[in-house]
Amino acid sequence: MDGVCPMNNNKTDFAYQMVYRYLSRLTNELPGGPAVKLPSLRLLARRLRVSISTVQNAYSLLEKEGRICSIPKSGYYALPQPCNDTHCEGNDLLERYQASARRPDMFVFGADEPTLLQSLDGALLHLERDLIRHYPCQPDPRFQPFGDVELRSALAGYYTSSTERCWHPDNVFIGPDKTGVLKTVLKALQLRDCAVLVESPCSWSMLRTLQSLGIRVVEWCADAEGVLDIDELNGLLQHADIRMAILSSRMDPVRGRIMPGEQRQRLANLLNRHGLWVLENDSQGVLCFDDRTAPLRDLIDPERLLILGGLDKTIGLEAPFGYLLSRHSRPLWHQQMLLRSFRLPPLRQKAVARLISSGQYERHLHHLRRSLHERMGNLGMLVNRYLGEEVRFEQPQGGATIWLSSVNRVDMGRVFERLLERRIVIAPGELFSVRGLHQQSLCLSGAADWSQNIESMLVMIRDALVQERLV
Repeated sequence: MDGVCPMNNNKTDFAYQMVYRYLSRLTNELPGGPAVKLPSLRLLARRLRVSISTVQNAYSLLEKEGRICSIPKSGYYALPQPCNDTHCEGNDLLERYQASARRPDMFVFGADEPTLLQSLDGALLHLERDLIRHYPCQPDPRFQPFGDVELRSALAGYYTSSTERCWHPDNVFIGPDKTGVLKTVLKALQLRDCAVLVESPCSWSMLRTLQSLGIRVVEWCADAEGVLDIDELNGLLQHADIRMAILSSRMDPVRGRIMPGEQRQRLANLLNRHGLWVLENDSQGVLCFDDRTAPLRDLIDPERLLILGGLDKTIGLEAPFGYLLSRHSRPLWHQQMLLRSFRLPPLRQKAVARLISSGQYERHLHHLRRSLHERMGNLGMLVNRYLGEEVRFEQPQGGATIWLSSVNRVDMGRVFERLLERRIVIAPGELFSVRGLHQQSLCLSGAADWSQNIESMLVMIRDALVQERLV
């Protein structure tokens, strides 16, 4: 309890927010049992070099959340937090991962959340408050099933790069989140009982969504050198009756790897020749460290192209919206969006639209890419220093995660369980496959809380890999 919390994590934060984060970590690390007394206002203000009123504001927030209580003439006490996930039964690895990641006492080292490093949530909420003053009542009481026209216009403008690659608001459809939009696309195209091609490793949320709709997943994996075999893909397309390919826009979002330009062109030519639907996954394409990398969509037949994106990975969790861009089949999307009847908060959509149209979103992305590049470089050096004899990896070219493969055969399930006992949550590679692939791999996040001792976390991961080697 006597450690000093660094107070310069984000220069735009209010002081009480930083004190709040410090107290949140402090209460999360306390053992269960009876209420534990917290430092006095005066002591904490002196320790963190802030005013007493600043500490009071942070304590008040925690008290409203039911995480602490004040006792007159005695002080503040941390209350034991109920947690239904402390003992997660069953063999489903994803459920165990999610349950463990929700626990407040866990260090989540495997979550792909780039905006934990830097988000636009504060600016978004500030804009929304301004809009409330300008629109004291509902700005437009008419139901907008395809999303607010201002946000659709902003996204259309953002994706327009030339007169040949031009998008209009009628080409854009907004949903509550990326998964909701993906389900809408899959149902509209009637892909149940059909095959869909995905790059592997693939995000677990996308894999589970496909499976939940009765869609057969065909995984296309890189070889030992990390190269995707175009000839192998040609064979799959000829014999597997694949109706759609879901492919990344600029880089593999799990491994942060950019496909070489020549290989990308060959891939596009093959997809165009087979005439299947291509769903470009663009939720993290803008997080390539080299933002000059051309997107796959520039090479795909526009009549078979769909673009799926989300804003939570770039703006923050306060902007969960997903979106679809399509230049064709407009009646089909209209029908499906009307059936889904998405009702989205109009002011929040307008606030997001103004972040994009004002250029603030683009400036944020520039700073976020730079921060991620620096953080992932530091994480790569630490991984090499502490895990270099146990894993192989390539330095990511974008995004917030690093993909590690064990040099030795290990029981990664046991590694996962052993680290849970140390309150560390990694993402085992098996989560990113429906066929049990990548069992010798794991994924770590560079956007984890670096106020913790990252070096000691990596040492514990190394020890777990050594202890779970298979003979």
